[in-house]
Amino acid sequence: MTANMQTAALAGVPSGIQSSGVWAGRRQLFIRFAGEAETATMYTSGALVRELSKIAGRATFHSLCAGGRDVLGNAAFLAESLTALKPTLSVMLDTDGQRPDALASLSGLLTLVQVTVPFVSEPANELALETLKAAVKDGYRHALVLAPRDETPDPVMLRVIERASAVSKETAIIIHPSPAAVERGGTLERRWASLLETTSSLHANVRLILRVPPPAGLR
Repeated sequence: MTANMQTAALAGVPSGIQSSGVWAGRRQLFIRFAGEAETATMYTSGALVRELSKIAGRATFHSLCAGGRDVLGNAAFLAESLTALKPTLSVMLDTDGQRPDALASLSGLLTLVQVTVPFVSEPANELALETLKAAVKDGYRHALVLAPRDETPDPVMLRVIERASAVSKETAIIIHPSPAAVERGGTLERRWASLLETTSSLHANVRLILRVPPPAGLR
């Protein structure tokens, strides 16, 4: 008798270029959990393992990325899938960090935990930092991605960087300027150079890079 498998709604298993964070620009194989506006296909963990094995067997990738909407809301599905897959690729979890307690169920299955701070609210920022703490506790490589909005003040970003540095000096912090910050001709507002100069006194490992835009860039 076949045991019941976990299921999840996926937006697909695409391959592409990581758009953001510490592995931006790397060619990855993605497990993309579907958002509300995306066309979703229900996968069992067994079906996902077969699909990933087939794709990884015919192409070369830097790593495997689990991302999309509410990835840690599907932690049981992801844990079952990765346990069965036994991937030879490095595995990156790309999360908004809103479910810090769920990270423990993936213990030993990940290489890198990348937490993105969207600056939508102070409680959301707090949960993202708690997820970063959980990643450090579990011994994962860890990164914090700042995705500021046009109206996000510099002091708010600096406060998050300061607190992330207090969590771990090993945190890789990446700042992605908002799309509106890139002026015509590809130039970047001077504000961002000043921000990076200030962050250097708070944390040693901070980078300022632009996202890889879609359709090539995925997360």
